[in-house]
Amino acid sequence: MADSMTDAAVTRHEPVDAVAQPSSLSADDLALIWQELSIGLRRDIGARAFDHWLRHLVPGSLSASGATLTLLAPTSFTASWIQDRFADRLLLAWKMRVPGLDSIRVDTGSNRAAPTPLSSTTFASTAAAPTITAAAHDPIAVATPGAMPIVGSPTDPRMTFDSFVQGRSNILACGAAKRLAAPEQPQFNPLYLRSDTGQGKTHLLHSIADAMRQHMPSANIIMMSAEKFMLEFITAMRANDMLAFKARLRAADLLLFDDLQFIIGKGSTQEELLHTIDDILTGGGRLVVAADRVPHLLDGVDQRLLSRLAGGLVADIDAPERELREAILRRKCEAADQIVPDDVLAWVAEHFTRNVRELEGALNKLLAYAALTGVAIDLDMAQARLAETLRGTRQRITIDDIQRAVCAHYRLDKSEMGSQRRARAIARPRQVAMYLAKELTPRSYPEIGRRFGGRDHSTVIHAIRTIEALRLSDPDIESDINRIRRNLAS
Repeated sequence: MADSMTDAAVTRHEPVDAVAQPSSLSADDLALIWQELSIGLRRDIGARAFDHWLRHLVPGSLSASGATLTLLAPTSFTASWIQDRFADRLLLAWKMRVPGLDSIRVDTGSNRAAPTPLSSTTFASTAAAPTITAAAHDPIAVATPGAMPIVGSPTDPRMTFDSFVQGRSNILACGAAKRLAAPEQPQFNPLYLRSDTGQGKTHLLHSIADAMRQHMPSANIIMMSAEKFMLEFITAMRANDMLAFKARLRAADLLLFDDLQFIIGKGSTQEELLHTIDDILTGGGRLVVAADRVPHLLDGVDQRLLSRLAGGLVADIDAPERELREAILRRKCEAADQIVPDDVLAWVAEHFTRNVRELEGALNKLLAYAALTGVAIDLDMAQARLAETLRGTRQRITIDDIQRAVCAHYRLDKSEMGSQRRARAIARPRQVAMYLAKELTPRSYPEIGRRFGGRDHSTVIHAIRTIEALRLSDPDIESDINRIRRNLAS
């Protein structure tokens, strides 16, 4: 082979001799032969079948005798499927170019560090000289070139580790996320991120994807929520396309799975997710899961799945402390190239405390008003512009607020609101929280039930009727409810 083979991304090559001796074939020769053979295979077995199963194969090595060729597939599932259904067809194609070849072996081996799989440009023209192309960066869910992506979540280029502000409340989660995205094998896998809404776990998911693309451009990265996973699963079942669904998902080098709590109670999808996780982890891939509660408190989730998730590192992200809130505001001002007085930033940080999303929304309102009206931002302007927003924030009581207040009053962990424990010391406060949720929020019975561990609406109705009756007969319950209400109001 010519020395030009070393620049595989951009250099054209002379075709390998029509018939090559096994002993003379280098790894580059095998890669070039595979590109040439792939054009005919794709035509013979059909573009869809080839793209689903064979496109991501890469030549591994020839045995010492030259009788067996090993091809590398992304996952053990894919390797087994190809070995069973395409080995004979692959052997026939390869024997035409490599005499003495007796068998094809499809394995996973070290495929995650193997040469770049074939890209779609390989098949653009059968007349053109074959070209090995470097991996392209796709900003959507799957980064591997030529992959047929599952519907996923687009990554946000603004959400990187550089733009993530670290503080006491998120230092463990941020450090673990950086370690998992590094080129070296992570010390822990999977990584499980736990936080309430708006605290930054989704930002970290996007940051991990961005960092891994930088370190490993050819990595197959999939980001999706539980809702999208269930939608894709159901769609594949109805289309009788489950094998393709499994192969595409399990080929991930990095799977980022958001909002796991919403997969509660979905038996068949949990089973599929369990097998997907097993295949990714055993194949050397990486997994990051985000949810609003720790694994053992995800009621209605298969215990085998919980065991896999708890086997890595569980990292909490707590509500941002005052110093972190101010630091986030300063970073956002720098990114927008805006100067906001320190007293304004301090006032916003003091009054918008529930989550990062709400905090950034308040600052965005000030910056937008100043840009559109030309009015300078000062403390008087900020207090006037954000007064209504602040009142709405204080008056808008959420189920989370109620659960937090009830747990503080009864000295319980907030996770007990969604647990299946029925001890009276836990069940009664849970019923109080359901009662207040219906009284103080516009949520329906089914919505309330979902926020209390996926309970049925009839359970919520029973809880409300129970507390209504107890308020008439038990002075302690009446006192508890009034005190919790006052705490919520303040």
